[in-house]
Amino acid sequence: MKRLIVIGGSKGIGKAIVIALLSFYDEIINISRTAPEESHPNLKHYSCDILTDDLPEIDKADGLVYCPGSINLKPINRLTVDDFKNDFEINVIGAVKAIQKYIPALKNGTHPSIVLFSTVAAKLGMPFHASVAASKSAVEGLTKSLGAELAPLIRVNAIAPTVTDTELASKLLRNERMVENMNERHPLKKYLQPEEVAGMAAFLLSEKAASLSGQIFEMDCGIVSFKL
Repeated sequence: MKRLIVIGGSKGIGKAIVIALLSFYDEIINISRTAPEESHPNLKHYSCDILTDDLPEIDKADGLVYCPGSINLKPINRLTVDDFKNDFEINVIGAVKAIQKYIPALKNGTHPSIVLFSTVAAKLGMPFHASVAASKSAVEGLTKSLGAELAPLIRVNAIAPTVTDTELASKLLRNERMVENMNERHPLKKYLQPEEVAGMAAFLLSEKAASLSGQIFEMDCGIVSFKL
């Protein structure tokens, strides 16, 4: 049985990953606080808060995707220490908890792979991103360190998307003018759809990416890569 664990697969990018991969896995286990809208014979849901609840026991898995994240944008003088702690917990500590829990299951899998999420703000200095950039930079360090530690058995990679059209980013895209401005900020004159990010995650989980580990893949629509 080919099995994928998705932490946070009920909304946004996580939901898109689940939908994209339902036909490729015999079982997708979605662990999230809210139940998914989708119903499928291959989809199993556990209601769980990654930071406070015990994770379900799973004996074998071929992939693990950790999707929870935060977009907490404030000037540095309005960010509290608790803001930094909360962002670090959801972005880093939650991922560490999931990885530590499911390493034994992944070791029982076939060509196992872990996919984490960073942000373009970890590479590109952006005002008001201090807290999220700090925590996502830690995710990138975790990706590289664990990629080395778990080689050659388990591959570990991360995706660093730019703004993606999800509920989490809705405040950045709440009217036509903001959408237009967001498009103009990116050299490719677009931002991301969750299905695009799901496609990259699917690739990194697959055997087509068998030579890739410890890498950060910037899906940036050119905003980091280009200066036009």
